[in-house]
Amino acid sequence: MKKIMLLSMVYLLCMGVYAQEADPQIALLESFLKGRPDVTFDTIAHHPHFGKAYVLRFTQPVDHNNPGGATFSQRVFLFHRDFSRPVVLVTEGYGAGYSMYPRSINELTEYLDANQIVVEHRYFGESVPDQLDWQYLDIAQAAADHHRVVELFKGLYHARWLNTGISKGGQTTLYHRYFYPDDVDASVGYVCPLNFSIQDARIYDFMQKVGSDVCRDRIHQYQVEMLKNKDIYYPVYEQMAADKKYTYRKVGIEKSYEMTIMEYAFAFWQWGRWSCDSIPVPARSPAEMVKHLDIVAGIDWLSDNGINQYLPFYYQAMTEIGFYGYDVDPFRDFVSASEDITFTFTCPDGAECVYDPLPMERVDHFVRHDAYRMMFIYGQYDPWSAPAVQPSGKNEVVVIYKPQGAHSSRIGNLPEDLQEKAFSLLEKWMDVEIERREGRGERGEEK
Repeated sequence: MKKIMLLSMVYLLCMGVYAQEADPQIALLESFLKGRPDVTFDTIAHHPHFGKAYVLRFTQPVDHNNPGGATFSQRVFLFHRDFSRPVVLVTEGYGAGYSMYPRSINELTEYLDANQIVVEHRYFGESVPDQLDWQYLDIAQAAADHHRVVELFKGLYHARWLNTGISKGGQTTLYHRYFYPDDVDASVGYVCPLNFSIQDARIYDFMQKVGSDVCRDRIHQYQVEMLKNKDIYYPVYEQMAADKKYTYRKVGIEKSYEMTIMEYAFAFWQWGRWSCDSIPVPARSPAEMVKHLDIVAGIDWLSDNGINQYLPFYYQAMTEIGFYGYDVDPFRDFVSASEDITFTFTCPDGAECVYDPLPMERVDHFVRHDAYRMMFIYGQYDPWSAPAVQPSGKNEVVVIYKPQGAHSSRIGNLPEDLQEKAFSLLEKWMDVEIERREGRGERGEEK
């Protein structure tokens, strides 16, 4: 009997594999991919939500204005469900690692019962040219990457398309839509800023008002304690960095100490993972005070490895997409800097980082006057909501703020009334019905 049962299980397993391989859609999809000389692909681990999942290497021009020039291999993840279903195009702002279920599924993919295509951003992860010519890392070139991916698959997937991204990925979604407004039918950008300088002053104003007076004061007192009594805490910081083998050649370890303490308030509100009561007071040991700093702001934040890991981002921030700085005024008596601190020191060696305000001004004009079917989700307490997009109210651009939300704000964790608003818009824009049910969770987050 056991032998019969075992043979039956093997038979059923084989039949399931055969049925999947015999699926005419899979056959057509793989035949299409094999016929493209600019694409190679491999099957990746089975995902319960999809029929098949692949990682592709798609050959892209380094410079789309010179398609016959140098190329690079861009990593693209394809999660196939059905040609008749919508497509969610995830425009990552950084690298992409999408082999693990369930984090590999964007919440919109679930809501829309959609196929999913994830594009790793140029110059990140495995999508890096052999020669890092920084002048080709700009929003126009990245948008052209995404446009070619859409063109690649539009012939197979005929239902409606939506592009989406989180944080810098949300910025990438916005830029893609700006350059190619008709590539997709709708867009959802999560917690994505639209900065207007390398030191967007709107964040300074935000930090003076966010949360309660009591909580902001407690954060400030912690920062002052750490800076004013540097002789007590800095040696602990220095030893912790040495134990973790962090180096600070780019910025200098003492300056990194001061900047990490100024980063603390931004990180505290951005991630929203700690209560104000959890902020330690001087009665705690120096080790506990510094450990808390590491947990919230991360002493690797300005280490050489920390900067190098996000070097392409810093280049973009210092040349086009903007960033924030640190307001020195509240700490002027305790820090070495005499003026506000910016991140110009992160510019890659050999690159020219001159900020051009025109690209973001043009994107802002697009949002206010020409964009349509775009939704943006922000957290009320997330500092990145300070430079949120500002629609005019005259076109189909909708901004939703999660009350007291942080950088992890998603449709799935909105209050019921705001979630219903988002669902209704998606149903209208994407011509689908979304099943209302509990257990809708957030998917991933980016710094």
